[in-house]
Amino acid sequence: MIESKNSITRWVSLLYRYGQMYIGDRLKDYDIGKGQHIFLNALYKEDGLTQEEISDYLKIDKGTTAKALKKLEEQGYITRKASEKDKRCNHVYLTDKALGIKGDVRAVLTGWTERLTQEFTEEEKQMAHRILEKMGSNAAKFAANSEN
Repeated sequence: MIESKNSITRWVSLLYRYGQMYIGDRLKDYDIGKGQHIFLNALYKEDGLTQEEISDYLKIDKGTTAKALKKLEEQGYITRKASEKDKRCNHVYLTDKALGIKGDVRAVLTGWTERLTQEFTEEEKQMAHRILEKMGSNAAKFAANSEN
């Protein structure tokens, strides 16, 4: 039996899929894949993170992170340098090419948020944020407990 039309998981999934379509469409001219913008955005927040730190921050497995970073490196958006302290560790840095499109990438992400919250009052926006943050926290707790 197909789950209810009003389930939270259905709506979260729908938002994710539509968001990926929106973002992918608007970033296609930069040859950035649907899932790659999150890696750039993490580095826009803090350049020079290690691959492991990026995986931990985004809650994405190390293999997927390595593949995405490889493609971004091939496209000239990032460079990877071995850590001075630990040669097994790579720090990831944005290139001038990536920094040059930062405003455009951020505008696309902001644009999606604005579309999702159009006609919301400021109070509704804050409430949606609090609820989603709580749901994310619950998911993280569950995932942490499941690993043990």
